[in-house]
Amino acid sequence: QVQLVESGGGLVQAGGSLRLSCSASGSMFSFTAMAWYRQAPGKLRELVARISITGVTSVANDLRGRFTIARDNAENTVHLQINSLKPEDTTVYYCNAYPPNTNSWGQGTQVTVSS
Repeated sequence: QVQLVESGGGLVQAGGSLRLSCSASGSMFSFTAMAWYRQAPGKLRELVARISITGVTSVANDLRGRFTIARDNAENTVHLQINSLKPEDTTVYYCNAYPPNTNSWGQGTQVTVSS
């Protein structure tokens, strides 16, 4: 079972930036499409961005221009760069495969944006 550990969240002011990281265990990472998701309290988890095994990326329409996903297969990591943060970006961010593996959800990393 793949274990995923997210990090890099924190408290930032609106307009600031954060770089989230996700470290994955196992030898199958480079053969797995990955994604970042987020879930606000009381809301469904939503797809933020995804990246294929060849590095092709896709970002949710309403987040394009501020969110960038990248992967480092040598380090078994996937990153999410978030620029021009807005208060509505406040929530917990998770990484997982795409489509997600139900048994691999980690603890996530909290992003809080102050206005």
